[in-house]
Amino acid sequence: MLVASLIADAFATNCYVVAPAAGEECVIVDPGIGVDARLDEVLARHRLKPVAVLLTHGHLDHTFSVTPVCGARGITAYIHPEDAAMLADPMKGLSSDLRALFGGRLTWTEPEDVAPLADGTPVRLAGMDFTVSHTPGHTRGSVVFGLPGEGEDTGTLLSGDVLFAGSIGRTDLPGGSMDAMRATLRGKILTLDDGVRVLPGHGQATTIGRERRTNPFLTEEFLGTGHMSAPGRGL
Repeated sequence: MLVASLIADAFATNCYVVAPAAGEECVIVDPGIGVDARLDEVLARHRLKPVAVLLTHGHLDHTFSVTPVCGARGITAYIHPEDAAMLADPMKGLSSDLRALFGGRLTWTEPEDVAPLADGTPVRLAGMDFTVSHTPGHTRGSVVFGLPGEGEDTGTLLSGDVLFAGSIGRTDLPGGSMDAMRATLRGKILTLDDGVRVLPGHGQATTIGRERRTNPFLTEEFLGTGHMSAPGRGL
């Protein structure tokens, strides 16, 4: 599998290009702010043809370039229905401070072709089978995408803003919920194999095993009745 990553101009959001191999079809995950030109370079370098955009959630730092990326290529954007409203009005997912920052200076057009993602439903794109897991907490419609591995490779997880190396996504924005995040971490993240590679929405790659051993937000203290607050990262 070929995975190329780009870091967006704002909020250091990771955009991923995923394909079975060079010269084949590909999927773009979370095209953030200012990735357009560099995305074209990556596609040309690896001779890739995009067939879809997958969105882990609806926050602006992950969706900013979705309309130009999809529109220029006539491809579909996939998002969970709980976050779809943010593709029409990205202000819905922002705090009052962030709305003030972007308000009046943002020109926004919803993608023409938007398709829903459903929990547990595999999505076959570019010859790859993505497993969709609904993982609310950061937003109501947050999802993670799983890809199977081969042989000793136990697979890859595109975790959006649910899980980072050493941290988790914030829950203090509209639609966020610490209770939902704890349930997600217990039921959807800690149940994964230690060898699964994690490609997060911000920061460096990691593995489930590494996070199980070292991430303070995957401890019983936090997942139980602890009062440790999740840090802010991204929007």
